Amino acid sequence: MRSLVTAKSPTTTVSRSGPGRNDDGSFGDMSTIDGPRGWLTVVAAFISLYTVFGVAYSFSGFFGSMADEFGIERSATAFFFALTTFFYFGLGIVTGRVADRIGPRPVLLFGTGAMVVGLLATSQVTNLYVGYATYSLGVGIAVACGYVPMVAAVGGWFLKKRATALGLAVAGIGVGTLVNAPFAEWLIDRYGWRQTYQIMAVGAGALMLLSAALIRRPPTVSAADTPPLRSLISGSPAFWLLYASMMVMSFPLFMPFVFMSDYLAQEGSTGSAGFLLGLIGLSSVLGRLGLGSLASRVPVMKLYQGSILVLALSFLIWFAAGSSYGTLLGFAVVMGISYGGFIALAPAVVAETFGPVGLGGVLGALYTAAGFGGLVGPPTMGFFIDQVGYRSTVLIALGLGMVAAVTLMPLNRRPRAA
Repeated sequence: MRSLVTAKSPTTTVSRSGPGRNDDGSFGDMSTIDGPRGWLTVVAAFISLYTVFGVAYSFSGFFGSMADEFGIERSATAFFFALTTFFYFGLGIVTGRVADRIGPRPVLLFGTGAMVVGLLATSQVTNLYVGYATYSLGVGIAVACGYVPMVAAVGGWFLKKRATALGLAVAGIGVGTLVNAPFAEWLIDRYGWRQTYQIMAVGAGALMLLSAALIRRPPTVSAADTPPLRSLISGSPAFWLLYASMMVMSFPLFMPFVFMSDYLAQEGSTGSAGFLLGLIGLSSVLGRLGLGSLASRVPVMKLYQGSILVLALSFLIWFAAGSSYGTLLGFAVVMGISYGGFIALAPAVVAETFGPVGLGGVLGALYTAAGFGGLVGPPTMGFFIDQVGYRSTVLIALGLGMVAAVTLMPLNRRPRAA
């Protein structure tokens, strides 16, 4: 019987001294694995993830201003974020496979254009539905180009220190949230949401160009050797359990990023939603780095499962908080650490299970689960908030998180020795 946790293709084994294809199509020396160029790729990925997620996760600051101007309900405003999440996770399967074949740099350059055009166009919209298209497509394509291909590139540059390198790279998501959420809130108060998007377009474009200049394709496989995605995941129960868990977890995952500002206003709290989101970002950095470093001593699957369980339980703290800003700070810390582990360890779990060859395509396929969950989750949670209020909706989020954690329990089975 095939083990739930062994699905590696025989083509995923690479030689330390064998050739791999570089950006220009030539073959490079595999002895560069775990070397300086890999760490430069980590820097490039950090900048990319800092930028694209810093923009995407600052949406809570825009939520109230856009809802007031367009005169729409929470569920309709949340659809901006939901569509964006769907595009950037859903398109990851495309950008990941393209990057596997042609390298991450041209993919990231395309995403840079999408980000700049999308934010500038959104700043000019006067129609809600046009705004849905400009924001979700622009930011969604940008994140799809700046996330999966960059994470896959980092995974391909490392063998011994892969989990640590991935943890450092995806820490950019947390730092981007830490810096950009409160910064966007400040800009909106000073300049309004439209001009803030224009400022963010210029800044994001510049940072993504810098990342594109630094990124290098890993020398692990030539384009011709990239195996079909179907052969990597077909017949693998592990992939589909990971997929189901990620989809369910994505329903409650984005609640703070969309609704926290509105929640504080309803509770009459004078605390800053931007600071809470920034604290989630800071705590997620600690989670990404800490749990990523633990992966060399503790099975990465165990750490991943624990992260999802704690992430689910963090909603108990939100439920207990009410209007207490201090308790919400505790929620932000616990959620941030577990969320950071969830994001940092997912690529490591995939690389360990399927190997580095074609990693972009497999990651992209897995992240479509978050795309579907992100598309349906925020509007659904917004609907529940409109119907039954925040406290009951937070309990629903807790229940969904527990389902996601339980779904992974079969993966605790040990693989049969060869």
